[in-house]
Amino acid sequence: MINNETLTIKTLEKEILQDITSEVQNFITSSDIKTGQITLFVPHTTAAVTINENADLDVARDILYGLEDTFPNLDAFKHMEGNSDAHIKSSVIGNTQVLLIEDGRLKLGTWQGIYFCEFDGPRTRNLYMQIIGS
Repeated sequence: MINNETLTIKTLEKEILQDITSEVQNFITSSDIKTGQITLFVPHTTAAVTINENADLDVARDILYGLEDTFPNLDAFKHMEGNSDAHIKSSVIGNTQVLLIEDGRLKLGTWQGIYFCEFDGPRTRNLYMQIIGS
């Protein structure tokens, strides 16, 4: 069986890692899939999706700080929209994650959560989700 859903995400800051674990789990629960995998895809060039610790909010802040420190918005960038740093951060983090589903639940580590990564907000974004399983 295959189920598809689009999650609409409103980001309120220029850069944020927004925990979407519960929204993804809610889609899995409503799909009645017990075993399989879910693919998450971000169709935007200045946003991404990642898996990391969600028990301590400082981790998300530190990731954003590290990305900003490593990939600052430089005057030398030529892109006319002025958001080349957001494009770079999106490329480094990536736009796709594939996760396992077991017993109708995301198969994540104890401290793991799913984050939608906004690098050029605030905006209204989409996250495409597809479950394949039984």
